[in-house]
Amino acid sequence: MFDSVIAPSGTLLGLLQRGRGDGTLHALTAPRADALAALNNCVLHDPRHDWQAENRSLYYARLYLDLDGELDAVEAHLFHPEDVLDPDESRTGLALAVLGHLAAYGRRDALELLRRYATVGSNWAWALDELALRDDDAGLRSLAAPVLARFARDTEGEAALAATVRDAFEPRPWRLWADDPRESVAARVRAAREQGSFDRWQRQLDSTGPRPDWSVRAVLDWAERGAERGTPLHVPAARCLTAVAGPDDHAEIVRAARDGADGARCTALRYLADTHDPFALDLIEIAVASPSATVAEAAVESFERMRGPAAVDRARAWVQRPDTLGAAAGRVLACRGGTQDTMLVLDALREAVRAEGPDAPTLWTLVDGAGRLGIVCAAPVLRHVYRETASSQLRGRAARALAATDGSFPAGFAVECLWDCEETTREIAARHAETGDARVVEQLRRLAADPAEEDEVQTAVRSRIGPEAA
Repeated sequence: MFDSVIAPSGTLLGLLQRGRGDGTLHALTAPRADALAALNNCVLHDPRHDWQAENRSLYYARLYLDLDGELDAVEAHLFHPEDVLDPDESRTGLALAVLGHLAAYGRRDALELLRRYATVGSNWAWALDELALRDDDAGLRSLAAPVLARFARDTEGEAALAATVRDAFEPRPWRLWADDPRESVAARVRAAREQGSFDRWQRQLDSTGPRPDWSVRAVLDWAERGAERGTPLHVPAARCLTAVAGPDDHAEIVRAARDGADGARCTALRYLADTHDPFALDLIEIAVASPSATVAEAAVESFERMRGPAAVDRARAWVQRPDTLGAAAGRVLACRGGTQDTMLVLDALREAVRAEGPDAPTLWTLVDGAGRLGIVCAAPVLRHVYRETASSQLRGRAARALAATDGSFPAGFAVECLWDCEETTREIAARHAETGDARVVEQLRRLAADPAEEDEVQTAVRSRIGPEAA
């Protein structure tokens, strides 16, 4: 999900939406009301490109602490009637995660909001997971009755309860309730746990995929049936070919890669690429011109997986192509090219930013490549990506590349990276930020002492200031 409007990077809201360290630094010097309004906007309207992968909750929770921010807006959001109309966890997940961190920091109001929402909210399971990590046994026991009341005492309700217990991200509440002194609670939870274990065991037995004794033809047919149903199976099918294919099957697989139906063709291309077959590169070039978008995409993906010198040589020949294969060639050189490919990777990086903007998916690999190859003249483009991308993970990659290419990084972006939302970016900053800035030393000490900080960040901090200073 990505439907939030991202403000310009030079505004307070834009900085906070991106999770940049400068967002925190600007918020702490801005009028408090403006800072809290921008912070609430971010928490209530999740700005992340990928809400399941990018970090924001600890970043926003720390800013609530620094601003001594009230939680009235978060409370209104959680208990709004829309919570019933739109139960998707992406609507409330960020707010609940922020409350979890605040509860861990000792904010009692955050803990109480989580308890209330776990009782009546649509996304109660997320709130329960947050409480499982932060609440005491008494608090969790008080939630047993309202949570169990969500499941009807009939066959369908008990099945739903068993599935919920089986798939729970944090099992602590269910284990606690299984030993509850109230037998009506404990017996029901124990039965649900037993049923969930049985369901898991049964699913493991009910595999409908191919067996090692299948033939190559059977695997290709299985992949084709999946394609006809709109369920791509070429990736697992290619793995199955590795198990069942022998030297006598090579001609059949090559024919499938050249002329097969979509599912079989994608499978064969993937298999040939993974086995570094000498026919693979020519067949990939042919497949990219296929009228089937599925085949063309699978061909490009297969090419990018190839790691031998032949693939790198072909990438040098293809990198000027104005199509998806040319873009993939740039990424291959970024990952596996040598110093002689520096200008080709730089050109691909510049073209991607110019044509697709600072959030183009291809930039992840190209940015990494600029850092890996130490392309000093790429620093201006990397700084642009760092400032403008709405993806905190891409920004972290840009920071890593800048650390390898930009001599101004330690006294520049590395300083603000100490407040970044991504722990990997904070780790880079902890290793590179110049300690002549008083803010740097103070933040390093704060990170070293914060129990919510990741171990890797704290290790990097202590390597700079030592355990005694921390």
